[in-house]
Amino acid sequence: MNSIAHHAAPLARTGQRWFWLAGALFAALVVFVGFSPTFYLKGLFGSPPLSTLKLVHGTVFSVWVVLFVTQTWLVATNRRDLHRTLGAFGALLLAVMCVVGYQVAIESGRSGFTPDPAKISALGFMAVPLFDLGVFALLVLAALLLRARSDWHKRLMLVATLSLLPPAIARVALQFPPLPVLPIAFGGTALLIVGAIALDRVTLGRLHPAMWVGGLIVIVSLPGRIVIAMTQAWQAFAAWLIA
Repeated sequence: MNSIAHHAAPLARTGQRWFWLAGALFAALVVFVGFSPTFYLKGLFGSPPLSTLKLVHGTVFSVWVVLFVTQTWLVATNRRDLHRTLGAFGALLLAVMCVVGYQVAIESGRSGFTPDPAKISALGFMAVPLFDLGVFALLVLAALLLRARSDWHKRLMLVATLSLLPPAIARVALQFPPLPVLPIAFGGTALLIVGAIALDRVTLGRLHPAMWVGGLIVIVSLPGRIVIAMTQAWQAFAAWLIA
């Protein structure tokens, strides 16, 4: 029994090390597939030109995905010194993402954009990207504050990055009308987070609180933002934001 435990421990550590890189690469794949028709490969799809703000938005958020993949790869290959150095850039990037993401949400509200006009108004839909951004920023800030506790830091960073996936999943659903865009975007994100929690449980051998706490925040916030979006208080607030 001791021999089995002795060999199982290194295997578990190896599985955990590469689990994070696999999660980062999968998130990057979802983003690439979702935004290829309108951003990455828009020339091949004949998509209309994007505004400067949307180009900046796509670039900044893409840099985050690339940075996240790079950071997980550095940890997997034991380059923690460079990982810490790039972490400072990540904190700065978060601030830029918040500013740009907010501006894009305001622009979308002013232009009257909504993926499903029959079910949610443009003012109501503004709650979706703004809450996306808020939940993401909350989780990343928590991860940065807990960077000395690597077990919490890496899990919160993974959940934070997965929380950014609803727009990418929604873009996939938009290619196949009349699929319900928001339920697919939110349900797909929730399933990915539950899957990440389950895989972490398998490779770690136990359920880590950072995963279920972070995952619960995201999953509960998904329908929560729609409930808030339908209230008169939010409609008035959103109208004030775009005035």
